Amino acid sequence: MKKINYIVASSILPFVLNCAEQGQLGKKLQPTVVTETVMYDTDDPSIWINPEDASKSIIIGTDKDTNGGLYAFNLDGKIIHKVLGLKRPNNVDIEYGFELNGKKIDLAATTERETNKIKLYALPDLKEVGEISVFDGETERGPMGISMYKNPQTGEIFAVVGRKSGPKDGYLWQYKLVEKGGKIDGEVVRKFGKYSGLKEIESIAVDDEMGYIYYSDEMFGVHQYYADPSKGNEELAVFGKGDFKSDVEGISIYPTSSDTGYILVSNQQKDTFNVYLRENPSKGRISEIPVSTRESDGSEVTNVDLSPKFPKGIFVAMSNGKVFHIYDWRMVEKKIKDNMK
Repeated sequence: MKKINYIVASSILPFVLNCAEQGQLGKKLQPTVVTETVMYDTDDPSIWINPEDASKSIIIGTDKDTNGGLYAFNLDGKIIHKVLGLKRPNNVDIEYGFELNGKKIDLAATTERETNKIKLYALPDLKEVGEISVFDGETERGPMGISMYKNPQTGEIFAVVGRKSGPKDGYLWQYKLVEKGGKIDGEVVRKFGKYSGLKEIESIAVDDEMGYIYYSDEMFGVHQYYADPSKGNEELAVFGKGDFKSDVEGISIYPTSSDTGYILVSNQQKDTFNVYLRENPSKGRISEIPVSTRESDGSEVTNVDLSPKFPKGIFVAMSNGKVFHIYDWRMVEKKIKDNMK
């Protein structure tokens, strides 16, 4: 997951709600659109913004299974590309402008848990352009969470990766992307990140502009570190402790300026998203948004004007039912502000 990402989709699907859910329906945000279904189990979304025409941007989402895949949806939620036969792809993230064979390309990176690799694809056509073997030499591997970071000063691109389980410190590894033999590979630049030991770490988000990494330590809280390896491995903050019913999950960052905005974190078992200030998340939760997603793992958001339908961007979240729910950001923002009154 990441910084200022993007997504959209369509074809609203019916949901079977129990009586308790129906009683809360009026309070929950309803998606503007819902994507077409994948084959197995949606897990994490990201968005590629088309630099020529934002209305032609695409959604990238994972289908988590031994025979899973990576799917690209157009802004109507229709599947336009897919890569099948991946060995349990978990999370996905996007970064822009990696130079490969003398040409700059945009990348989608997904973790492939059963092969202990990151798979890399050029956008928008999902052509494979490299892979990185991760956590080499470790007993615990199984990559899950991933987020990309582009250093604004140097232009270097990194992948920050988490795993199913790991040590109390050094749970995450950061890889610098490099070109080798016309393909993309990665070099370990640091091992960092504290872990509570309560469950696992999956969701990771990077704020390129402000230079921070956030990750969800499930059943504990959200950790904050510097994204630039040269700034060291000191933990800057932990927030959200006590704010979640159980698992702390997907993280999305919505900028309102260069250094302000919102951080939304999935309260998975409660079907809500907790909201924190981007400029000072340690201040505590400022709002809690009830949504129609069920058991949401991954999520993403953008402030980009995608169309007259979404002039302030969108918020997208994985839901049970093999779909992603897409919300008009204006609806989310109104709920945030109403709850703050």
